[in-house]
Amino acid sequence: MTRVLVLYYSSYGHVRALAQAEAEGARSVRGTRVDVRRVPETVPEDIQQKAGFAADDTPVAAPADLEAYDAIIFGTPTLFGMMAGQMKSFLDQAGGLWARNALVGKVAAVFASTGSQHGGHEATLLSTQIPLQHFGMLIAGMPYTFGGQTTAEAIVGGAPYGAGTIAGADGSRTPTETDLAGARFQGAHVARIAKRLADANLAEEAA
Repeated sequence: MTRVLVLYYSSYGHVRALAQAEAEGARSVRGTRVDVRRVPETVPEDIQQKAGFAADDTPVAAPADLEAYDAIIFGTPTLFGMMAGQMKSFLDQAGGLWARNALVGKVAAVFASTGSQHGGHEATLLSTQIPLQHFGMLIAGMPYTFGGQTTAEAIVGGAPYGAGTIAGADGSRTPTETDLAGARFQGAHVARIAKRLADANLAEEAA
C-alpha cells in the first residue's frame, strides 16, 4: 500500500474541507491508504472561542509521524501572505527528520485558503514549498490538466502550485465545487506519483 498523509491547519473550516477533498482524491487511486491529520493548535482556547474558531475533532499529528508516509499533502490558511504559524511551528519541530534525511524522496504538495484573490494565495503555496524542499521532498503542484483553475466565469482558488479556495474577507465564502474538484484532482495526482515511485523502488530492490 502507498501511504499518503493529508496534514493541515484550519481555523474556520475552509482548509479542513479542502483536506477532506484531497483525501478523497488520493483514496480514488487503487492501493493507496490515506490518513487525515491536523497540526496542534497554539491559540489559547478562550481566544479561539472569541474568534469563532470551528471545532475540529480530527486527530493531531506529531512531526515523527511524517516518516511513515510515501507522500504528504500540506494544507494551510494564508496569514499575512504566508503559511499559518501553527504549520510553521510544526515544520520547525521536524529537524530530527531533516538531520536523518528521513523525508528525502517523498512526495509533497500544498493547498491553501486565502481571504481574497490577491491576499497572498500563490505566495503561500510557493513559500510553504520551501521548507519541504529543504527536507528533500519532491514537489507536486496542480497541473493545468485540471482545467477548472483556468475559468474566468467565477472566483476560484488554486494555481499550478496547488489547490485552494478564497474564503472572503469575513470567512463566509465556502469552497466552491471547482475548488473541491481541484483538491480531489491534486490528491489523486499526488497518490499516483507516490505509487509510481514506490513501485519503482520495489522493482529496483527486487532486481
